[in-house]
Amino acid sequence: MPAGFGRLWTAQTISSLGDGVTHAALPLLALTLTRDPMALAVVTAAGTLPWLLFGVLGGALVDRWDRRRTMCFADAARAVLLGIPAAAAVLDVLSVPLLAAVAFLLGLGGLFFDTAATAYLPDLLDRDPALLERANSRLRSAQTAMSGFAGPPAGSALLALGRAVPLFADAVSFLISALLVRTLPAVPRPVPEVRESLLRQARAGAAYVFRDRVLLGLALRPAVGNVAFLAVETVLALFAHERLGIDTYGFGLLLTAEATGGLLGAGIASGLGRRLGTGTALTCTAAIEGLAILGLAAAPNPYVAGSALAVCGAGMGATMVLAPSLRQAIVPARLMGRVASTSRMLAMCAAPIGAFLGGWLATAYDIRTPLYAAAVLLLAMTAVTASLTSNRRVEAALRAAAPAGDPAPPASVNSAQENAPDVR
Repeated sequence: MPAGFGRLWTAQTISSLGDGVTHAALPLLALTLTRDPMALAVVTAAGTLPWLLFGVLGGALVDRWDRRRTMCFADAARAVLLGIPAAAAVLDVLSVPLLAAVAFLLGLGGLFFDTAATAYLPDLLDRDPALLERANSRLRSAQTAMSGFAGPPAGSALLALGRAVPLFADAVSFLISALLVRTLPAVPRPVPEVRESLLRQARAGAAYVFRDRVLLGLALRPAVGNVAFLAVETVLALFAHERLGIDTYGFGLLLTAEATGGLLGAGIASGLGRRLGTGTALTCTAAIEGLAILGLAAAPNPYVAGSALAVCGAGMGATMVLAPSLRQAIVPARLMGRVASTSRMLAMCAAPIGAFLGGWLATAYDIRTPLYAAAVLLLAMTAVTASLTSNRRVEAALRAAAPAGDPAPPASVNSAQENAPDVR
């Protein structure tokens, strides 16, 4: 791994720790201001809105800008932004609308940072598929450990010291990350395309995803997965309490089991891909996730439920290493931002559908029904994955991307799509 990757990994690890702190602290801060469930929901939802509103446009902008500078600016801007609610907390003028606005702007900064980082990594690693899998495995493991394990407890503990403390801590994490990103090696910027409007470039980037079977399969997987997982998440606390007899402390342990499985899955993803082939590995993880949720739905006790969630987490962890690595290896550099943001936007749009579906099924039928429906959806994705991202298609896509790297683009992205290798 090049030395620059170590700095990128350190920057994202520190930033993920700060994200975990804020993820726990923002809702708790809102809870000190109001008990209105709708007001609390607004603060939570505000952070996801940038992906729904500006996902593809943000990707088009990242494809125009220097990616290293974009990451640095996004982190620096978020560090400054967090100073506003921290100061408001000190001055005792903090409000729910201010928290919602901050959550929205933090989400917007995350959109640009994550998209730029996704586009920067393949260039840093010379688009080597094996290196990309190793890199994404390390990044995913660190993100899970920091934002899933260390960050939330730290956020709650820091909040006990004062309402502004977790916000200042996250601001420092963003500042350190920005300084580290600034030291990353420069990579060649994508060759500029013929001047087109931002909207047209964004639309062309989204069309590139839907025209390629492998990329479409990689985009559908998290979208359908989010419908299933949000359907489960919506009723999981109630299911755990009513059917498994789990108290609040036990529910936290249940979620920890899933995060532990996620760490394991991220760690074994590269080996799984080498042994089975990336396409077959993705098919297997889809089947594992579906069967694990089926086991959760039928779980007679908390131990079986925790084991099922751990297995599901392992499947998700492996998928979230293999799929982005493959995408980064086969997508031309000039399109990487738009392709990544389009896939992320589809996944984010699917999440509210899953939440609504889970609530409706539980109300209309039974608390276990959303879990069975989620299992059916995930198992159905096994067939879709086997068709769209089979080993044969994946190998053809890698062969097509391997020769001259990323050749100079034609006159426009649309014509580039027409000349793109057909891996359908």
